[in-house]
Parts: sequence; structure tokens; C-alpha cells
Amino acid sequence: MWARVCSFLAVAVACLVVARGEVPVQPDFQQEQFVGRWYSIGLASNSQWFQDKKQTMKMCTTVVTPVAGGGLDVTSTYPKHDQCETRNSVFVPTDQPGRFTYSSPRSATTSDIRVVETNYDEYALLSGQKVKGGETFMMVTLYGRSKQVRPELVEKFTQLALDQGLTRDQILVLPRTDQCMEESV
Repeated sequence: MWARVCSFLAVAVACLVVARGEVPVQPDFQQEQFVGRWYSIGLASNSQWFQDKKQTMKMCTTVVTPVAGGGLDVTSTYPKHDQCETRNSVFVPTDQPGRFTYSSPRSATTSDIRVVETNYDEYALLSGQKVKGGETFMMVTLYGRSKQVRPELVEKFTQLALDQGLTRDQILVLPRTDQCMEESV
């Protein structure tokens, strides 16, 4: 009986960790291998902005380059109407390799971003929490080094989003496009 109680408590604690968004970071994260060009394959979020825009979103490119102080410059170029728009972010490192913070003065948000899993040459899964005005929003991203990844990786992305409390209608595999694919730095 005691073993059942302990098993139940272990499962309950694991569920609380997931519910709070406490996701792991890639063990032994190698930042120099993470830099370079990525394609956004999938996005998931419970933010209203994402829900309002997801019908028009398409794949984009993201170029990650190192900056002084150990941070990362993250430049994304994406199609918006019939033009290409570029957005820059600087991910500031934390004491934990693979975990970063990002503050956006434009949207008045602060984000905690984690590289959950990557093999560096094929895919990367990122998870984040964004805080705006006291509200917390979850986000999950699947990057690929090419415009298409194995179906198992899309399923892994979907499962991570579901584990973070997101619903299937908050998950989007981005439509592939050739628009704006050569525009990023």
C-alpha cells in the first residue's frame, strides 16, 4: 500500500512540474552548435495574439548568432502580406546553459526560453513562458535545419506542447513557403 501512495505522489509531483512549465533544458547544451540558420516548422501558444494570427502564419527563417556576453542574436524573417518582415531579439543567457531570458520593450513582455532538446544538425525544440501584465503565456517552437523534418519530430513537438498544457487548437505546423526564405541575415 505504501508503494502505491509513493507512486501516486511521484506522479502528482511530476504533473505539478509540467503544469508549472518546469521543462528541462538540453543536457550539456552546446551553444556554438546551436547557432546558424533554422526554419520555424511549428509554433504553439495560448496567447490571444497567436490565436488571432495563426490562420495567416507561414514558415519563416531564423538566424541565430552569438553576441558579446554569451547571448544570442535571434533574427527571424517571415512573410507578412506580400512583404518580408524581420524581427530581432537578443536572448540573454542565464546561469543554466540552454536557458535564456528575453525582454521585448515593443510588446512589454519578459520571456523565459529554454532549448528543451536538439541534435543541432536536424531539429531543436524550444519552450518558453512569456509574462505580460501579470499574465503568463506558454509557447513551444519546433525549428528544423531544413524546411521539412521527420514526422516523429512533429509528433515530439506536439507532445511537448500538450505536456505544457496547450490544446491541439493552440498548435500549428506552419505551411511551407519559399517566400522570404533568403531574406534573413
